[in-house]
Amino acid sequence: MDTALLKPYFTGLQDRIVDSLEKFDGKQFRRDEWTRPAGGGGVTRVIEEGNFFERGGVAFSHVMGENMPLSATAHRPELAGRRFEALGVSLVLHPRNPYCPTVHMNVRSFVAEKENADPVWWFGGGMDLTPCYGFEEDARHFHQACKSTLAPFGADVHQRYKKWCDDYFFLKHRNEPRGIGGVFYDDLNEGGFERCFALTRAVGDSLVDAYLPIVERRKDVPYGERERDFQAYRRGRYVEFNLVWDRGTLFGLQSGGRTESILMSLPPVVKWRYDWHPEPGSAEEKLYTEFLKPRDWV
Repeated sequence: MDTALLKPYFTGLQDRIVDSLEKFDGKQFRRDEWTRPAGGGGVTRVIEEGNFFERGGVAFSHVMGENMPLSATAHRPELAGRRFEALGVSLVLHPRNPYCPTVHMNVRSFVAEKENADPVWWFGGGMDLTPCYGFEEDARHFHQACKSTLAPFGADVHQRYKKWCDDYFFLKHRNEPRGIGGVFYDDLNEGGFERCFALTRAVGDSLVDAYLPIVERRKDVPYGERERDFQAYRRGRYVEFNLVWDRGTLFGLQSGGRTESILMSLPPVVKWRYDWHPEPGSAEEKLYTEFLKPRDWV
């Protein structure tokens, strides 16, 4: 288990992704380095009011502490009381054009240790797409990219991680998916360290090719106030998931991470309405009837 390879990969991934996004948008990301008193820190790269991205962030974090946060031990109580070290890159991009989907990607590693016991390590991550207006071509492209990325790691891996994503990014209080899914995995240590690290690198390295062709195709689609209004409403669901259900958000806050960096995933313009329903037969209704349900897209 060579953990010395982790930090160079994650910092390099952040740099490569930001470089690609800056070339696409035409505006540079702000660079914000931070530290935490308990140990570690990170680098947050943020764009606001870009030419294309209304808001986006690509964050690297490397934190450590003497006790695993409750968000981690709640489903793995055997880790309580262990020292921990966590590294990873998390990304969320919110385009201004409502026809261009929001995307989220995260790849991370954990090591939990205590005296007179073997270290416990695992990887986690994935990526998922959240459109306001659904397009079959875009959904198929994104899911095909996910499937191709995981194909070298086993014939059943993509299907398992796709279902895991569908189950995880689900707003239980709404009985509604957050978006159209992708892949998600956590607590991964099967097959050894090298395999798990390779799988995590494959996911991180595939984000640009999975996402940028979609927004390149949709970025010039004209839109008006109706579409922006629906986008703000749908973004409310994104906020609800991140603040109520997302384990990564809870881990970051409970472990003493930098709040601004943790909450960079939230969109800049959001709306809520009381008991709103889309107009029958509308493009907005189509999102609910054809896209916000688990499907085998490829």
